[in-house]
Amino acid sequence: YSTDFEVHRNWLAITHNLPLSQWYYEATSEWTLDYPPFFAWFEYALSHIAKYFDPQMLVVENLNYTSRATIFFQRLSVIFTDTLFIYAVHECCRCINGKRAAKDILEKPTFILAVLLLWNFGLLIVDHIHFQYNGFLFGLMLLSVARLCQKRYLEGALLFAVLLHFKHIYMYVAPAYGIYLLRSYCFTANNADGSLKWRSFSFLHLTLLGLIVCLVSALSLGPFIVLGQLPQVIARLFPFKRGLCHAYWAPNFWALYNAMDKALTILGLKCNFLDGKNIPKASMTGGLVQEFQHTVLPSVTPLATLICTFIAVLPSVFCLWFKPQGPRGFLQCLVLCALSSFMFGWHVHEKAILLAILPLSLLSIQRAKDAGIYLILTTTGHFSLFPLLFTPPELPIKILLMLLFTVYSFSSLKSLFRREKPLLNWLETIYLMQLVPLGIFCEIIYPLTPWKGHFPFVPLLLTSVYCALGITYAWLKLYVSVLTERISVRQKAE
Repeated sequence: YSTDFEVHRNWLAITHNLPLSQWYYEATSEWTLDYPPFFAWFEYALSHIAKYFDPQMLVVENLNYTSRATIFFQRLSVIFTDTLFIYAVHECCRCINGKRAAKDILEKPTFILAVLLLWNFGLLIVDHIHFQYNGFLFGLMLLSVARLCQKRYLEGALLFAVLLHFKHIYMYVAPAYGIYLLRSYCFTANNADGSLKWRSFSFLHLTLLGLIVCLVSALSLGPFIVLGQLPQVIARLFPFKRGLCHAYWAPNFWALYNAMDKALTILGLKCNFLDGKNIPKASMTGGLVQEFQHTVLPSVTPLATLICTFIAVLPSVFCLWFKPQGPRGFLQCLVLCALSSFMFGWHVHEKAILLAILPLSLLSIQRAKDAGIYLILTTTGHFSLFPLLFTPPELPIKILLMLLFTVYSFSSLKSLFRREKPLLNWLETIYLMQLVPLGIFCEIIYPLTPWKGHFPFVPLLLTSVYCALGITYAWLKLYVSVLTERISVRQKAE
């Protein structure tokens, strides 16, 4: 079973048995509570149902406790909470412009979008095989997106504020929400050229948004502020000592950076530029969550990743402010913020790629160029999740599910934009096709070789680095597309 079963079992036990004052101090298990308070209360609510399935799962000291009743309850709770995700997908489909003609319901943009979201391979394996509660969290995010598209700004702001206090990873996309709400809700009118009409600024609207943020934050963090435990909560939410990368490198810029440092280290040792005695063994490739120092390249600090992320996000935020382009511009900024944070963030998990893939689904059915970027990002991002399912019985399951989703994604989007030029060029097609031999080598051939015992991290390294190239390319291509679109709009306006 995935370690996340024990993570959430432990959180059920902590919130059920211990007083509020001990939730963020309890450390019997290595899987300490490190999600915001709303998620802790969510676990508390679940624990009062869990006791009817197996009370032993709620004993804090029962580390690594698994029973059929425990696993059944955890699986069932994920399925039940996914109803919010289903409702959010329905609301997003209502926001889609359905002008594109379709002879068959299967070719309608709304139907395609519903399948791309509800049948998303990454979300399916992360939640229902690996085990996590991402479905209802993404449901909150998509529902807030739908409300903003429907110009129900306060509802959208409230939903996103609540979401942040369920899981703080959604801070990645907070700049997009903040700028869009300020631009579209606080400024009630624009000039003819789309620029801001400063006299239209509404302090009432800004006050309402501020009240929502403050009230939600007070409800979530207030009890811990009263207890004097806010620093402890923050320390748990942002554990910078876990290191730059996760145990399995997320396929981002730092994976390429680590690989380059490793390659230069090997070259330096062969050329006698480096002393092997002073280099720690498997410092970055030990599969451990820990701090480490780079050997040749400069070591990266949390502040450096923050600066890189800020610089990467800035152009998308500027585009949204000066040329908002309505909900479409907001979605573009949201995806770019998610991707930029994924590319340069500190200790990013590979699963965070879903934060960009799911909202990009809404753009993929609107323009052929976005559809092409979606296919690259989705195929590469989903393939990078393969190491999460590492047991032999899971191999055919993940291959079949990935194949079904990928085939549908390509065929449906190709049919939707059949009158336009091909969604992918020859180079992009070749890159994606190479995922097949890479998968065969990493999943089937390498485990049979004698090298597996000596270099167990090699398949993870190859998967991470190769997928990082594709995700970086998709990020850059989306950025170029957005900037080109904004320049084109400006030229037409002039």
